[in-house]
Amino acid sequence: MTEKEFIPTSYTAMENEGVVTYSSPSNIALIKYWGKLEHQIPANPSISFTLNECSTTTSVQYKKLETPGKEFSFELLFEGRSKEDFKPKINTFLQRVEKYLPFLKDYHFVINTSNTFPHSSGIASSASGMSALALCFMEIERSFLKEMPPEYFNKKVSFLSRLGSGSACRSNQGPIMQWGESTAIEDSSNLYGVVYPYLIHENFKNYQDTILLVDKGEKQVSSTVGHELMHDHPYAKSRFEQAHSNLKRLKDIFASGDLDAFITIVESEALTLHAMMMTSNPYFILMKPNTLEIINRIWKFRSQSKTHVCFTLDAGANVHVLYPENEKETVFTFIKEGLAPFCQSGQYICDQVGQGAKKL
Repeated sequence: MTEKEFIPTSYTAMENEGVVTYSSPSNIALIKYWGKLEHQIPANPSISFTLNECSTTTSVQYKKLETPGKEFSFELLFEGRSKEDFKPKINTFLQRVEKYLPFLKDYHFVINTSNTFPHSSGIASSASGMSALALCFMEIERSFLKEMPPEYFNKKVSFLSRLGSGSACRSNQGPIMQWGESTAIEDSSNLYGVVYPYLIHENFKNYQDTILLVDKGEKQVSSTVGHELMHDHPYAKSRFEQAHSNLKRLKDIFASGDLDAFITIVESEALTLHAMMMTSNPYFILMKPNTLEIINRIWKFRSQSKTHVCFTLDAGANVHVLYPENEKETVFTFIKEGLAPFCQSGQYICDQVGQGAKKL
């Protein structure tokens, strides 16, 4: 599909008021995207596990204005309280998507959002938050049209989410989402994420993700800035080629159930992501000493226990500990006893692969 196909020609009927609520999860990338072009287009393809417990619930109340406004009319509440510092990001999002949702200036919106995880925990709240908001707006648009095929709805939700936060386009469905053009994935697109369409071995069903909260503080460098630094990065071309290659390899791994090969790809991707940060100009380090301690302890435990526990990292210090469901008891005991002491205030979040967003 092209961008033009997401522009509606007309609405059959526009309601005066209503309310819609969605819950959308965060996701954790296995193949990382780092670097983007104009209009939130990824410089390389990525693939992710959709999470289940770490989610954002967003409710949008809408009421038609007597006269369409020149600006967007909305209030923003976070967990029931006004959150003025969130409004500029939402306003930017509305500016980007207005072309595709031409009703936005016809209504006043009250947006009320909350997370199932602590806001300062370092979980990708922009992914779940922008996905949930896009779902609400798309549900409103669907009510203005006689028919909207589910496939079109899901693609446009992902397309709109991407314009708010790149990784958000991988949150509305599950269990595995892929984003970015790749010869390995049929119908892949830079414009939106797609549900991974090929065989997934039983080994990867209900995969576990325990998120270790190493540092809940604000990152010294935002992901937006980090992505921009890839434009003149000396290793950018090699990195983008590596991502394409790893995605092809992961396709075979998902089919065969080869957990050892899965570990190699996932951990290499995480370390490469941080290597790009450490070799950009300016360079920066987001890992903390406890991040490295946890990684070393995972490697040692995996060797001793013969389990298939591994780690991945987003652009931050926190560690996602991944492991198959049939090893949950053994690995989780290790996490509680061997890794939790290296978390801030001993905090961690238990999650697993999920199926995507839900209308509430």
